[in-house]
Amino acid sequence: MSVETTFDGDTEQLSLRDFTEKAYLDYSMYVILDRALPHLGDGMKPVQRRIVYAMSELGLKATAKYKKSARTVGDVLGKFHPHGDSACYEAMVLMAQSFSYRYPLIDGQGNWGSPDDPKSFAAMRYTESRLAPYAEVLLKELGQGTVNWVPNFDGTLDEPEVLPARLPNVLLNGGTGIAVGMATDIPSHNLREVAAACCHLLDHPQATLEDVCALVPGPDMPTEAEIITPAEELKKLYATGKGSFRMRALWSREEGEIVITALPAQVSGAKVLEQIAAQMQQKKLPMVSDLRDESDHENPTRLVVVPRSNRIDCDQLMAHLFATTDLERSYRVNLNMIGIDGRPQVKDLRQILVEWLSWRTSVVRRRLEYRLQKVRDRLHILEGLMVAYLNIDEVIAIIREEEKPKEELMRRFELSDVQADAILDLKLRHLARLEEIKIRGEQDELNEERQRLEETLDSDELMRKLIREEIEATAEEFGDERRSPLVERKEAQAFSEKDLLSADPVTVVLSKQGWIRAAKGHEIDAAGLNYKSGDGFKLASPGRMNQPCILLDSTGRSYTLETHKLPSARGQGEPVTGHVSLPKGAMVDALVCGRDSDAVLLASDAGYGFITRIDQLTSKTKNGKAALTLPKGAKVLQPALVPGEDALLAAVSSEGRLLVFPVTELPELARGKGNKVINIPSARAATREELMTQVILLNPEDTLVVNAGRQHLKLKGAELDHYRGERGRRGNKLPRGYQKVDSLEVISD
Repeated sequence: MSVETTFDGDTEQLSLRDFTEKAYLDYSMYVILDRALPHLGDGMKPVQRRIVYAMSELGLKATAKYKKSARTVGDVLGKFHPHGDSACYEAMVLMAQSFSYRYPLIDGQGNWGSPDDPKSFAAMRYTESRLAPYAEVLLKELGQGTVNWVPNFDGTLDEPEVLPARLPNVLLNGGTGIAVGMATDIPSHNLREVAAACCHLLDHPQATLEDVCALVPGPDMPTEAEIITPAEELKKLYATGKGSFRMRALWSREEGEIVITALPAQVSGAKVLEQIAAQMQQKKLPMVSDLRDESDHENPTRLVVVPRSNRIDCDQLMAHLFATTDLERSYRVNLNMIGIDGRPQVKDLRQILVEWLSWRTSVVRRRLEYRLQKVRDRLHILEGLMVAYLNIDEVIAIIREEEKPKEELMRRFELSDVQADAILDLKLRHLARLEEIKIRGEQDELNEERQRLEETLDSDELMRKLIREEIEATAEEFGDERRSPLVERKEAQAFSEKDLLSADPVTVVLSKQGWIRAAKGHEIDAAGLNYKSGDGFKLASPGRMNQPCILLDSTGRSYTLETHKLPSARGQGEPVTGHVSLPKGAMVDALVCGRDSDAVLLASDAGYGFITRIDQLTSKTKNGKAALTLPKGAKVLQPALVPGEDALLAAVSSEGRLLVFPVTELPELARGKGNKVINIPSARAATREELMTQVILLNPEDTLVVNAGRQHLKLKGAELDHYRGERGRRGNKLPRGYQKVDSLEVISD
C-alpha cells in the first residue's frame, strides 16, 4: 500500500510503512526536543522558557506589580506556545510553588496550591504573578547578543532558543518529563554547592568526578527531610546518571509524643495521616492511640503520633511507619537532558558541569563580543562628533549651504555614513563647549573598556576568571544553606505479624491423642482441663503470645507453630496433625516455647544432649527439620530453656543417680546427637536397662527438689554440691527412698 503526495503537479509515492515510520519519528523528536526534556544550558523545557520570557516581555520583573496569571498565559499561548491553556498554567504554577521548585522562578499571589494538594491552586483568572528575583539568573543577559533567536510558531515574532543562564539551572531546580522512548528525572541541588563545583572545575579542569562529588554530595530538595541514601550510592548515581535516593521525614519526641516536622518532597501530610489511620483501623498499630495534625502557618508541617504508653519503643514504631507509609520515599534519578549539541543524552554529574561551563563560556564570549562591537561603534560615532566639534563653523556652513550636506560632510572630513548621520542628528543644545568635554571623557572610558574586553577575549585565563567571579557573585546573591541534610540511616523495617502481637502469657497444652491448644496465663492446671473421652493431659509449656512453639516428635524432628494461631483452651483444641506433617508412626513427644534467641537444652533418654537456640529449631514448612539424632530405641526428653550463662544442669538416671554440672560444658549445636550428659554403661544402654529419666536446669542459688512418690528431697548449697561432677560422669546415688525419681522441680529464691 502506498501514499501519494502531490507537489506542484509532481506526485511522490511512499509506502505506508515508510510514511508512518517517518511521521512517528518526527513526532517523537518533537516530543523529545520541544516538550519533555530540559536543555542543559538553562535547564528549562520550551513551555517554561516561553512563560518566563513572556513575563519579562510584559514587564513583570520582581519589582513590578502583580498581574493576572491569565494575562501571562494568554500571551504565552498567543505568541509562542499554541497548546492547551490548562497545561501551560500548570507549568506556570509549578514554577511558583516553593515546595515543588528549590528556587522558584515565579512569585505568585493568591492560591497556588499546598503541599497537601499541589493541584488545589485557584484558576488563572483569580491568581496574580510576577517573576521571582531568581529569574534574573536566566534573563539578565538576554538582550546582549548571548543566544540565538528563532521565529515563533507563525513566524511573526522571535523568541530565544535558550535563555543565557548564569548558573546550571538544570541541576538547581531539576525536573521530570516523559518523552517517547525516554524520560528524565533530575532532582534539585543546592545553589552554593553547584556553584562551588563549577568554580573548582574552572580552576582545575582535570578534576575527577570524586572531586566534584565532594562539593556536591547529593541532591537538595525543597523540604527539610533527610536524604538517607549512603554516600557511595549517591556517588554511583552521579557516575552513571541513573539510580535513586531515599528521603525520610524528620521527627522528635515531645512530652512522650512523636512529632513529625518535615516530610519528603511532594509528600502530603494528609495522605500520611490517612495511611497511619488505615493501619490503626486494621489493628496493625496497637501501639498508637491517637493522631493529630497540628500544622499551621508558623509550623507548615506538624503531625503528632501519640503512643499508647511510655513503654513503646518510638524508634521501632517510626521504623515501621517509614517502611509502610510515605514518611520515607524513594526518588528515581535519570539525568537525561538535551545537550549543547542538541541531542538527548544521560550524563554524569561531571559531564553536565563541564558541558555547561563550555556553553557558559560561549555565552559570555558572545556577550563580550557584542559589547565590544557596541563600544567600537560608539567610539566610531564619537570620533565623527569630535571632527564636527573641532570644525563646528565649517560643518554648520555645509549643513546650511549644501543641497546634499551628508555627502559633502563625508567627502570633506572623510566620515563614514554612520558618522555623518550622527552629526546631522545633533541637537543645537549639544553644540555647547561642555559637550566636547563629555565626548572626550566618554571616549576615554570606552577606550579603557575596549582594551579590557579585548584582553579578556584574547585570554582563556581572564575569561575563566570572569566566569568564576560572575558565578560567585550570583551564588552570593541567590544562594542559601542546604535544606535536606545528608544522614546515613539503617533501612527501615516494618513490624512483622509477631511484632504486632501482645506478649501476653500463655500455656501450650498437648493431649495424649495429639490435640493442641493455648490457655491464657502461666498458672494453669493443664491436667485439670477438659479433654475428650479417652484422652488426657500429656505435655505443657509456658510461653508468650508472640513467641513460637517448638514441637519435637519421636524421631527427633522439630516443627514450628505460631502460638497466637493456636485455638483457645476454652475448647478441646485442634489435632496437631492439622498444623504439621508427622512421619508415619511418629508422635509429638516434647514441646517448648521461647524467643528466637533463647537457648534450649535438647536431650534423649540415652544420656546425650546439647544446647541449641529456638531460631535454629524453627522450621518454615509443615514437614519440619531434623534436630535431635536419637540412638536406637531412645526417646526425646522434655526440652528446657537455659536460664543463664552460669546455669547448672541436673540429670537423673533410672538407677537413682544424680549428676550436676555447669551447662556450659555441653556444646552448642544446630542439630545432632550431642555429647554424653550422664554416663550409662554401654551394656545397660544397649539393653535400655538404665536410662536418663529426668533433666532440668537451675541457677546456682536455686533449690532442686527431687520428687519420689510422696517424698520430696530439697537440695541446695553444700547438699547440691555433693552431686556435682564433670559432664559424662556416673553421678552419685540419691538417698534410699529417693532413687525412683518421678520428677525434678526448681524453687527460685
